[in-house]
Amino acid sequence: MYYNDSCYNPHMKILLLTNEYPPNIYGGAGVHVEYLSRALAEHCPVDVRCFGEQAVSLPNLTVRGYSNGQDYSAPKELIRIFDAAKRCLDFNTSGINADLVHVHTWYTHLGGIIAKLNYGIPLVLTVHSLEPLRPWKQEQLGKGYDYSCWLEKTAIELSDAVIAVSQETKNDILRHFQISADKITVIPNGIDLEEYHNVKEPERLARFGIDPNKPYLLFVGRITRQKGIIHLIRAIKHLKTAMQIVLCASSPDTEEIAREMEEQLQEARTRHPGIIWIQEMVSLADKRALYSQAAIFCCPSVYEPFGIINLEAMACETPVVATAVGGIKEAVADGITGILVPVELKDSLLAEPVNPEKFAHDLAKAIDHLMADEPLRSRMGKAGRERASNLFSWDHVARQTLGLYETLHQRSTPDARQCPA
Repeated sequence: MYYNDSCYNPHMKILLLTNEYPPNIYGGAGVHVEYLSRALAEHCPVDVRCFGEQAVSLPNLTVRGYSNGQDYSAPKELIRIFDAAKRCLDFNTSGINADLVHVHTWYTHLGGIIAKLNYGIPLVLTVHSLEPLRPWKQEQLGKGYDYSCWLEKTAIELSDAVIAVSQETKNDILRHFQISADKITVIPNGIDLEEYHNVKEPERLARFGIDPNKPYLLFVGRITRQKGIIHLIRAIKHLKTAMQIVLCASSPDTEEIAREMEEQLQEARTRHPGIIWIQEMVSLADKRALYSQAAIFCCPSVYEPFGIINLEAMACETPVVATAVGGIKEAVADGITGILVPVELKDSLLAEPVNPEKFAHDLAKAIDHLMADEPLRSRMGKAGRERASNLFSWDHVARQTLGLYETLHQRSTPDARQCPA
């Protein structure tokens, strides 16, 4: 459903619950909430409650961070579980006067459930990823993974509406949860086209030791099983084309994958010494420059409900080599804005390809093919910008989301103004 000025209720107030919000952004869900909240605030009052110390008061947009300060003596892997539960309680005990609560990631699902049941307001849940499809999260959460799976299932099945960021994600929801298809709406992630655009700022590259006169392959993402960075490093060993390789990768999920990253990278450098590892969270300006001047952006994810990073690269006119999984297939047009690399995944452990060595070879082959064809890269880059502009603006996303909110608000408020026939 799309936003319609003729039936919109400008007094409807929205409560967004999120773990991440600036300046504490580390993943796609946080980027989504940041930009969605801004776009929604152009049309209605928005109250954001998040993890942290944030305090923002703007016309139609308030942001309040909730810190915990508890000194837990529980096992290390369970601390984030109890920390999230405590903040979800605090979200609610502060008092809620919104017409609808919209939650993002399992960290805030308990907060949404409590708000729905105690304040009597509709619950909307955006699925950015699904716990059953991320079994490697057990490395982080231990037995807490059982809790996050239970909480996600409870929240999804209790929700009044679920937003899936891709059709593939909707299919996954229907496979794993007891929910009717008509409760699920597909609304993709978006991109701010004013912030993400092609720039030529070689001085920013020099700060990271990148030679702006030589082509480079770029990865941007967290060091996690889901993002497939280990598979990309394995692929580096098979590259036949000379190039710089820039890995903008930080925030390892666990000590184990951090060690594995170090070991694999050390081996890759013996065969391909031109690897630059940026281990910091870079600024928007630096990230935009990295995207813009890259010859190719690579997204080797083995699980990706959507993949905002691909939109960021496309908006900066950079062609993409990405895995043909999840919502990536809906963001990247194969052969037009980039190359999609198929991968067969094990049913028992979705984070692991059936044949990791073949996947690494296939990634390397696609990268080599595109790196050798500069005119093709240029055409794909321009097509990527056009696709991002036509299909994935945040205003477009916000208007679809507002349409869903309005439908739920009318159902929960019988005397609410109805759309004219």
